[in-house]
Amino acid sequence: MYPKNLQKILLIVLLVLQANFSFAQASKAKCDSLIEAGKKALDKNQHTHSLELLFQALDLAKNNGLDKQEFLALNNIGTNYYRLSEFGEALNYYLEGYTIAIKKLTPNEEILVLNNIAILYFEEKKYDQAKDYFTRVYTASKENKENLTAGVAAINLGTLSVEKNDLELAKNYYEEALPLVSERPEYIVLAKGGLANCELLLGNTNKARKTAQYLIDTTKDLEFYHADVELLLIIAKSYLQENKLDVAEEYIQKITTKKPKLETKIKLYKLLTEINIKRKTLDRALQYKDSLFEATAKLNASKNEKLFENSKIKFELQQYKNQSMLNEAKLVSERKIFYFVLLFIIVIVLFALWTVRNLSLKLKQKKLIAERNEQILALELEKEKRESLLLEKQFNENQAVSLLQQEKLKNEVEIKNRKLSAKALYLSGKNEMIEEILSELSVLPQVSKDNTLVSHIHSLKNQLKADNEWDNFITHFEEVNQGFLDALKSKHPALTINDIRYISYIYMSLSTKEIASMLSITQDSCRKRKERVLAKMNLPKETNLYDYLTSL
Repeated sequence: MYPKNLQKILLIVLLVLQANFSFAQASKAKCDSLIEAGKKALDKNQHTHSLELLFQALDLAKNNGLDKQEFLALNNIGTNYYRLSEFGEALNYYLEGYTIAIKKLTPNEEILVLNNIAILYFEEKKYDQAKDYFTRVYTASKENKENLTAGVAAINLGTLSVEKNDLELAKNYYEEALPLVSERPEYIVLAKGGLANCELLLGNTNKARKTAQYLIDTTKDLEFYHADVELLLIIAKSYLQENKLDVAEEYIQKITTKKPKLETKIKLYKLLTEINIKRKTLDRALQYKDSLFEATAKLNASKNEKLFENSKIKFELQQYKNQSMLNEAKLVSERKIFYFVLLFIIVIVLFALWTVRNLSLKLKQKKLIAERNEQILALELEKEKRESLLLEKQFNENQAVSLLQQEKLKNEVEIKNRKLSAKALYLSGKNEMIEEILSELSVLPQVSKDNTLVSHIHSLKNQLKADNEWDNFITHFEEVNQGFLDALKSKHPALTINDIRYISYIYMSLSTKEIASMLSITQDSCRKRKERVLAKMNLPKETNLYDYLTSL
């Protein structure tokens, strides 16, 4: 059995450890909850709310050393900014998360953020940087035997190669991805759909169409990454290349029923315009061209395109109007007015958007400047505070050293004074003993009858009463207590040598009895001498003479 006190100590330690563990677990659970809520808000495109939750999670993770949670918060913040088309901000947070991943986390987190950075560069059409990051994802995934991630990276590299018009390389990537994603049908569809698109671009329309149709017929869920729309688009383009316009339009109409994205709608309008131009049905071509311009304008506005896009749309509208005037002589004047009005409205809307955007940018710049100024001011204040603390520390250290030196010197003086006192007391005792022996000798009958001996004894007594040792004492005293006698004489010039001698013994902290012995006087005489000395020094009778002398 443990002693009772030891049992209590062990119990307290156990409770403290349990409390710390519980607090850490609670912080981790709260952080995970905030990140999950932020991801849900992100999925609903509630970016303001999502960022608020994720920044709370980020602060909590940093304060509690939760590396995994800090990484997840940074990654999802970057995704928010990516969806807001703030690519610069998104890249900053992705890179910060990447730093944490490579230093503190597993390769899975590193691969995740590398893939996000690659997608970001791909969206900005910086294909060389995107290829570099996708390749790093692919290599790291292969090394860690993450086949699915490696397969997705290969699909992304294939799509990137299509954008760079390197179709053979794209096919190699797609074929390499197939065995890696064999357990995930949705990714198999993406890889095979990529191969079908390559065949289409290479002019193998029949092969491309058959592959796309097979995937549509055999795959249950085609909504992943809008694969159904992309496959139908491949089929429509293949028929269009073969000049089978009706079938091509039929498949395009199938796509429109699936509510495609705005970018896909633009592709469809271009195809429909091309189909109707080939048919020479210019009215319908004009309608689809109008829809194309409207969709393009919406897309440009949603992506905060600058005035260049506005000029491009106006130029394309003007080109279309000129083309329609040349190809269709029966264009009615009302339609002309309609297009002019439509053009004017688009210009006004785009100009308004451009103005609002500029104002927003200016406000954002002012806010950034103000925040940076605040940060600079805070850093300067922090710097001044640190310098002040450093100076204070140095001052305290110097003061402590000075006090130690003073204390050391004081101790040395006290030691020397004690030695000096001991020597003085020794001499005084020795003289008293000699004087007592001489007194005893002088009363002896044999000695009193010898005049020569009596004369010698008398000489010895006179020698003892002389101040032979005083000069030596004063010399040693001044060496030990430098400046004391000069300060005493300067402040109290009326003091005699005997007074100074008495004061010196007081300064050496000798008792009244010891001083009386050294001066060969009684203790009462010693006390009276103290009163006379105080009077000469113009000090009150109740003054502590030792304290006064040490203050000189």
